[in-house]
Amino acid sequence: MNWYIKAIKNYSTFSGRAKKREYWWFTLFNGLISIGVTLFALLFGDDWIISTIYSLFAFLPGLAVMVRRNHDAGYSGWWILCPVFNLLLMFFKSEPEDNRFGPYPVETQA
Repeated sequence: MNWYIKAIKNYSTFSGRAKKREYWWFTLFNGLISIGVTLFALLFGDDWIISTIYSLFAFLPGLAVMVRRNHDAGYSGWWILCPVFNLLLMFFKSEPEDNRFGPYPVETQA
């Protein structure tokens, strides 16, 4: 959960790097919260306003963490426009040294 909160706090940070751990923990919690919000909407009415609000809330942090993950693998953030590349990105390793996007992120608990 700490990685999710870290990504939310860095919602406007499109520079720097995000390790796979930060990216995947954010993705996991975002998916679980999305499922929970959707189930809530299905069970307690057909009003999708809550789902829409959460989707809008999570959009910018998700975009930012995805750009930083691309940077960590050594690629430009513009690659997020290519969905197939982003599917492959989950298997790419981080560059273990400093790259043009910043220093190697130290593995610390968020």
